[in-house]
Amino acid sequence: MQSKLVLIEGLPGFGKTTTAGLVHEILAEMNVASRLFLEGNLDHPADYDGVAFFIEHEFIELLRSYGPFQDLLSDHAIREGHHYFLEYRKMQNKFGESLPDEWMKSIFKHDIYELPFEQNRKLITDRWKRFAERAWAGPDPFVFDCCFIQNPVTIGMIKHHAKKEDVMGYVTQLAHIVERLNPLLIYVEQQDLGCSFKKAIQERPREWSEGFIDYYTNQGYGKRHNLTGLEGTLKVLEARRELEQDIFAGLHIAKRKVDNSSYDMEEYKHVLRGILVEHFHG
Repeated sequence: MQSKLVLIEGLPGFGKTTTAGLVHEILAEMNVASRLFLEGNLDHPADYDGVAFFIEHEFIELLRSYGPFQDLLSDHAIREGHHYFLEYRKMQNKFGESLPDEWMKSIFKHDIYELPFEQNRKLITDRWKRFAERAWAGPDPFVFDCCFIQNPVTIGMIKHHAKKEDVMGYVTQLAHIVERLNPLLIYVEQQDLGCSFKKAIQERPREWSEGFIDYYTNQGYGKRHNLTGLEGTLKVLEARRELEQDIFAGLHIAKRKVDNSSYDMEEYKHVLRGILVEHFHG
C-alpha cells in the first residue's frame, strides 16, 4: 500500500527540520511528489499553529471589547458550529505592531496550545481526523515535522505534567487516526543530548533559548520538580526523552530510529534514502 505520511520526530536540536527537508528531497529524487510541512507552518493541515479557540459567546464578547477590530477579527476567524478558530498569528504577521499588546495577550490565552490538556487533545485529534480523510483521498504523501509526538508531549508533560498514560494515549490515538495512511515514523537521535541542545542554543536567537528555558522550567513538569535554568531544562529534556522512547516502543506503525550525531550530511542522507526506499518500494 502506498504510504501517505512520513512523520519526523526527536528532541530540540537533534535535526528534525533538516531531516524533514532531506526526506522531502529524497522522495522527489524517487519520483514521489510529497507535501512538506515544517514546524511553525500556519497552514498546517493536521495541526494548529497560532490559532486561538473561542466558544461563540467568548468570541462575541471579544468583538464587543475591541470594536475597531471587528472586521479584522471576522476576516481571520473560522466558524465551526458554535465555535470559532481565530488565526491570530496571521494577523500579527500582517499587521505587526499596529495591533494592541493587551488585545493580543487576551487572544493568546485562548491559543489551542494554552488550553487544558483534554480540551487540546479533543481539538487536535478532530483536526487529524479531518486531515486523514483528505489525505486518504488525495494523491500525494505528506511529510510532517514534529507535530505527532512532540506536541502532545509538550502540552501534556511539559505544560500540564499530565499522567504518563494520558500523554501516551494521546499519541496512540493520533497513530490510530492515520493508520490507514500507512505512516512511517522516523525518530531522530543524538548520542549527547546536552551537547546537541547547547549547540542549538548557540545557533539560534537568544530569544528562542530564553523562551524555551522559561517554558520548560516555569510550568508543568519543570515547576513540579523545582528545575531552573539551562541545567534544569536539560533534566526536563532527559525526562521527555525517556517518555518519548516509551511512546516510540509502544506504537504499532512503521518506525525507524536514525542517529544524527555525526552531522555527516551525505552519510545521513544515504541512511534516510535506504529507509524510504524500503518503505515506499519494499
